Amino acid sequence: MVTQSVLPFKLAMSKETVTPHAGLALFGEFLRGLKLPGAVDEALPEPGSGAGYDPSRFVLPLVLMLHGGGRALEDLRQIREDGGLREVLELTELPSADATGDWLRRMGGGLGLAGLAEVNRRVLQRVLKRDGIREYTLDIDATQIVAEKQEAQRSYKGELGYMPIVGHLAENGLVAGEEFRAGNESPGARNVEFIRYCEAQMPAGTCIAHLRQDSAAYQAQVFNDCEQKGRRFAIGADLDTAVRAAIAAIPAAAWRPYQNGRIAETVHTMNHTRQAFRLIAIRRPTQLALIEDGQPPERYTVIASNRQESAEQTVAWYNRRGDASENRLKELKNGFGMERMPCGTLEANAAFFRIGALAYNLFVLFKRLALPQSWRHHQVQTLRWRLYQCAGKVVTHAGALFLKVAAGLFALFDEIRSRCRELACP
Repeated sequence: MVTQSVLPFKLAMSKETVTPHAGLALFGEFLRGLKLPGAVDEALPEPGSGAGYDPSRFVLPLVLMLHGGGRALEDLRQIREDGGLREVLELTELPSADATGDWLRRMGGGLGLAGLAEVNRRVLQRVLKRDGIREYTLDIDATQIVAEKQEAQRSYKGELGYMPIVGHLAENGLVAGEEFRAGNESPGARNVEFIRYCEAQMPAGTCIAHLRQDSAAYQAQVFNDCEQKGRRFAIGADLDTAVRAAIAAIPAAAWRPYQNGRIAETVHTMNHTRQAFRLIAIRRPTQLALIEDGQPPERYTVIASNRQESAEQTVAWYNRRGDASENRLKELKNGFGMERMPCGTLEANAAFFRIGALAYNLFVLFKRLALPQSWRHHQVQTLRWRLYQCAGKVVTHAGALFLKVAAGLFALFDEIRSRCRELACP
């Protein structure tokens, strides 16, 4: 009896070399055009022996894997087993997942983190020099990564994991800097040091002139540093006793309608701030007060700032960080697999997270420098579906290597390759 299938086609094996990631080969060529392998090998520690792999042999497959949708070190097997992709990209030797995990532990515990930061700084230079912008806005946010790992600590949210802090440039979405932290570290720890680290990543001729952050940065040290550097800021304020007293002292006539509430401002200072700053308060009715006894009739949102504009303009500028930072954090975590960590130690995961941030920045750079204009607002999931996961046949003919793709994709592939060639030119 002949077994019937649902659809009338038959399966057969092919001896031809086929890759399901033909579009990912374009991204790999883009990395070669940027001379990323050489930059990685220069910045990171050399292998401990002549038989070891160069650092780029670890970083490039990881970046390709994250772009392709991999989430764990075991997903590197998809790169290793894709003979067509490896042949096109000349990836002759790839470390195993276990070897990559060992390398991440060495890099996270030694000079590797500084080397990866240097690689990211070079990527930033490549983009920011083309922007023509001198003054940038830095959006800082901490984000929780839940992880049942060997060294994971319980965060203030009550879950085991990590609490990295990330600084995005609002104007282009690039990660200026990140610091991987234990879950029990406060998001308010070492904020000034982190801002200075992000500043150090910026190329000469550019600066961080504006800062937006939530109440984790409501600290005298942060305010003083901004005033010293001439940096404008808008930072969420803690509703502590002093802030509540300042709001209570605002005359009733000073409150004016704003959206579905009222807005007013006053001048405030903290014990160790060198200069006073604006305190902008928004009050809105609390709907819970209608159904639960004991709930306050109004809730307050308060922003500390030294910007010279109306209170409404400052609030609108502060609120834009939702798109500029929080949505980009979602792309970094969900789009590039940073919502879970592959290793058991903090140091190894710190190296993995920094490579994830590098992969994210290279994605932004790839869209801007290699893809058509209409592709530049796509998320990485869209690129995987429409570009990275296109099939291709790898053929050698008359001594030349060909990557054959569908006729409808040829013009797009050719355009991207032309731009990669331009990047590779000295």
